[in-house]
Amino acid sequence: MKKINIVWFKRDLRLSDHMPLENALAQDLPIVLLYIFEPMLLKDEHYSERHWRFIWQSLQDINLKLKHLDQEITILGGETEACFEAMQNLYQINAVYSHQEIGLNKTFQRDKNLAVWLSNKGIAWHQFPQGAVIRGATNRDGWDKHWYKVMREPIAPITFTHTSLLTLNSERLKCQFTPPDPWLTKTGGMQTGGSTLAWQTLDDFFSRRGKNYYCSISSPTASRSACTRLSPYLAWGNLSLRQVYQALLSHWNEPGFRRSLIALSARLHWHCHFIQKFESECEMEFRCVNRAYDALLTQNSSNNMTLLDAWKTGNTGVPLVDACMRCLIHTGYINFRMRAMLVSFLTHHLNIDWRYGVTHLAQLFLDFEPGIHYPQFQMQAGVTGTNTIRIYNPTKQAQEKDPDGEFIHKWINELALVPPPLLFEPWKMTPMESAMYQLSSDSCYLSPIIDVDLGAKQARERLWSWRKRDDVKAESARILARHVSTKSSINNKAKSGNLSKSSSKKRTSPKEPI
Repeated sequence: MKKINIVWFKRDLRLSDHMPLENALAQDLPIVLLYIFEPMLLKDEHYSERHWRFIWQSLQDINLKLKHLDQEITILGGETEACFEAMQNLYQINAVYSHQEIGLNKTFQRDKNLAVWLSNKGIAWHQFPQGAVIRGATNRDGWDKHWYKVMREPIAPITFTHTSLLTLNSERLKCQFTPPDPWLTKTGGMQTGGSTLAWQTLDDFFSRRGKNYYCSISSPTASRSACTRLSPYLAWGNLSLRQVYQALLSHWNEPGFRRSLIALSARLHWHCHFIQKFESECEMEFRCVNRAYDALLTQNSSNNMTLLDAWKTGNTGVPLVDACMRCLIHTGYINFRMRAMLVSFLTHHLNIDWRYGVTHLAQLFLDFEPGIHYPQFQMQAGVTGTNTIRIYNPTKQAQEKDPDGEFIHKWINELALVPPPLLFEPWKMTPMESAMYQLSSDSCYLSPIIDVDLGAKQARERLWSWRKRDDVKAESARILARHVSTKSSINNKAKSGNLSKSSSKKRTSPKEPI
């Protein structure tokens, strides 16, 4: 049987700055570039068609780059162990190369099972760190220094020859995969996958859009062009974080760019920071990171399914909330502040357990990254015990971040004729005004699903009283010891009760799409 090495692609869909590929090429064996569409993930509630389309587009972009070699990435369909078994029946697998995946519990269990299978077959599995995330880290001592070291390491070029690669026949393996027709068509308003477009997007940021980044990131409209828009390309690995960071450094001294680059650099750092949190405490997929909050949610959450459905579909009657959800449904993108507001509205105003909404937003975020999604969602839900409890006022956010109503008008047709400031609180309109602006008498914008001010008041009372409990404080101390460097100034401020204020002003979390 022919002897081969396999480079298994997961969330690293690129052919550059790729340590598994680089190391496999150093061996004197043909390499199979492999991607597997796994039924367990295709059916998983975190994923939706938009993710698989983006992945398929990314794979086709890789194939275009390999065309001159008359090779392709081998795309199989089936559960991972079965696909490896099929390959082992026809080829002698010498070794497998891949990045470590900081993913969902089911992918972690899959990897553990595959490790046993490979070991039993005498096949080596070489796994490499993803970004600056440290597998199994139990504390953050030295982590910041490590991050900067990794980000500044030289990027080795990757060169293929005609004898480097081997494309397997999926039909012969009986692991064929045919993408559904919707995956083959671009969707208007949704970003397209692949490294080619990722680099074009990055170049466009530095050549045209980026100077307004620092002052536009909170606007739901301006952020759509002023932000880098690289978040899906980073989530699916069309670019590495190191490539983006080094591109940032190369523009560091350009006039008029410094404030935006400082802001972007912080977000790149926090990208890995939050993924490291998930790596170090992946149980947060199922429970509150501060375990003392599970009792609060069990005892006090309303979990009203009618309110939940209104939130999911963008029909709450609160204009900015609905505009954000409808925009997200259509495009897969909104900026960080609006994402935070959606989670805050769900968990605080509607008093619904975060677990009822976490997979819905995962399905909608084109840039869904488990390691960022879960710690960020819980932070905005106010169940960490270590971060400021932020109860976003959707009316105030609309007045400040969409003062002309441009974003709300774009995404809510029912309010197209309503001018600011009535646009922000349409339920305060008189019957004459609502008739003048052509709102039907049964419009949800004349009678929203909740009283926003009352919901916020109740949430403040509920959350702040719970935060004073001894078990919450004990858990908070444990969390800080695990996820914050003992030498960091942030940790010192946290111990004195000032963590959240300092962090909120000087550090912005990575889920702000960069």
